[in-house]
Amino acid sequence: MTEHAHAVGKRIGPGSVSVTRTGRRTYEGLNERGSTVLIGPVEAPGHFTPGELLKLALAGCAGMSADSVAARRLGDDVAITVWAHGTSKDGNRYREIDEEIVVDLSALELADREQLAAIMARAIAKACTVARSVEGSIDLRTTIDGIEI
Repeated sequence: MTEHAHAVGKRIGPGSVSVTRTGRRTYEGLNERGSTVLIGPVEAPGHFTPGELLKLALAGCAGMSADSVAARRLGDDVAITVWAHGTSKDGNRYREIDEEIVVDLSALELADREQLAAIMARAIAKACTVARSVEGSIDLRTTIDGIEI
């Protein structure tokens, strides 16, 4: 594969990202800090599809938004995994995505589990820019340690 440089755009500024073509329907994504991600169809090994990147953005934003709240209550070493489940349907659109936050709250009493899940959900609702941006376009459902929010 030939090396492809990211051409310099005229409007580059904070928050700018780019993709440059690396082959047939494959691209390399780049942020201003030099991090890269491979983007392409499901058939391209090692690549993320744009839909997978959308779900990763939602999952990453939810995790980052709830992180401080969870770490304050459960400790800085708390293990959290956020999944985003869903496939495009009906005219090639994502209509719904289920976010599943996997975190072990079993050490807490049921009322404390529910309270922490509610606080985490409020943190996500308040701080997750990605979820707020797709609100109204995609039905997002979230569960935290099995608790539907």
